[in-house]
Amino acid sequence: MIRRRAFTAGVAAILAAPAVSRAAANAPLKFIPQSDLTIIDPIVTTVYTARNHGFMVFDTLFGMDSNYQMQPQMLDRVETEDDGKRWKLRLREGLFWHDGEKVTARDCVASIRRWAVRDGIGSLLMARTDELAAIDDRTIQFRLKRPFRILPYALGKISTPMCAMMPERLANTDPFKAVTEMTGSGPFRFKADEWISGARAVYTKFDRYVPRAEPTTGWTAGGKIVHLERVEWLTSPDDGTSASAMRAGEMDWWELPTPDLLPMLRKSGKIRVEIKDRNGTLGFMKTNNLQPPFNNAAIRRALLSAIDQKEFMTAVAGEDPAMWRAGVGIFTPGTDMATDAGMEVLNGPRDLAKVRAALKDAGYNGEKVVMLAPGEPYYRKAMTDVGTAMMQSVGMNVETAAMDWGTAIVRREIKKPVDQGGWSTVFTTANGLDMQTPLLHFLRTTGEKAWFGWTDSPKIEELRSAWADAPDLDTQKKVAADIQRQCWIDVPHLPVGIWYQPVAWQNSIDGIPDGFPLFWGARRV
Repeated sequence: MIRRRAFTAGVAAILAAPAVSRAAANAPLKFIPQSDLTIIDPIVTTVYTARNHGFMVFDTLFGMDSNYQMQPQMLDRVETEDDGKRWKLRLREGLFWHDGEKVTARDCVASIRRWAVRDGIGSLLMARTDELAAIDDRTIQFRLKRPFRILPYALGKISTPMCAMMPERLANTDPFKAVTEMTGSGPFRFKADEWISGARAVYTKFDRYVPRAEPTTGWTAGGKIVHLERVEWLTSPDDGTSASAMRAGEMDWWELPTPDLLPMLRKSGKIRVEIKDRNGTLGFMKTNNLQPPFNNAAIRRALLSAIDQKEFMTAVAGEDPAMWRAGVGIFTPGTDMATDAGMEVLNGPRDLAKVRAALKDAGYNGEKVVMLAPGEPYYRKAMTDVGTAMMQSVGMNVETAAMDWGTAIVRREIKKPVDQGGWSTVFTTANGLDMQTPLLHFLRTTGEKAWFGWTDSPKIEELRSAWADAPDLDTQKKVAADIQRQCWIDVPHLPVGIWYQPVAWQNSIDGIPDGFPLFWGARRV
């Protein structure tokens, strides 16, 4: 009930205002996010809503442009010495935290260290680092054991978890405990006094933020010009309510409209519906590889052959094949690392009797499988429904645990057996950007130090390190193919396809970005 009251209260506030005020350029932008904002520390979770929130509040040392290139963001100078083993990063003048204190190199060093504990590419960077230090108030220095040419990518990537810069006093927080004070140096302030977890988040323009002089070059690079005084995220109680609010002009931007409601939105004449992120969204089945039955890699391998990606994708995105792709492996289709290596395990004919026999041979004996089953967003429910039926069809003893997505985010961190509040499997997603290289969090296989699922694969880790050190693209491609083959052995997750998600926004809003939701550049027209 809290969520419904908060959403309708926000709408009522708009309706109560005079018509002229609603059309004014400084009216709050009302945004419907893909899921509840329940965790506000973008370092401790892979949830995209937390990442999107993070880019509003925090800035990064480098930014990624729309050509996937890294550009200095908080920096005015980048120097490399000693054949790439020494990097000096100098901060721009005029950077302030939201509490009025100056941003210093000490703050950034502490932030990098905290982030690197949780991030796959960050852990590789620190393993190659002899020294990370602030050599003066504005200069960060890396002394490396050997060159790490993708250092700017590591510090500026937009995949989760982002390398958010925060004050040293916050960055000294245990990286496995969430920071709750949102003091950043980004273009928006977080209004903690107006935050209702799971219902509403409010951001206001940070007047002391100094954008880079050059225009934005897409995504998180270039000048972040804020035209909006206030942005409100309001979580809707259901998709029908969201659609009605959009049609009535009561909400401005809907991140995740469901496929069945798209025709109605398009017919309004006042709403644009468009795919803004051509990287797509990959779906995955993650298993808890610490607990039975999925601590047995042979059982995970047997289940791979039950996956029908077309069935999953039509459930998520409908029958239009332009909206999705099957035959998807570990890496994002159409990118440099995408490969057919070992894809027969997913592309061959489905033989459920053979899968049942393989499960039995692997040692599955009817153990209970607890499937976390969030009812929203819609695509998680669709994947969960198909996945539950699939597992039951091959004789697995599946129990679904219905919950909201916020609860699932918390529960999926529990490593205990299912009879002690743990879990066996959950469906989740990764943006296509997150799966373009082997270095990102989904392929970190360091056991209990990895993200939820906790796959332990020294071989995959060895190959990831080799990829980072590869001298050229051809070598990287060969290593990526070896990584994919190893994934069919160790099975850190089971891919179920990729789809392309439209967003919806009012014609009165300009500057909706390509990619994920970013709010600098957006304005009323």
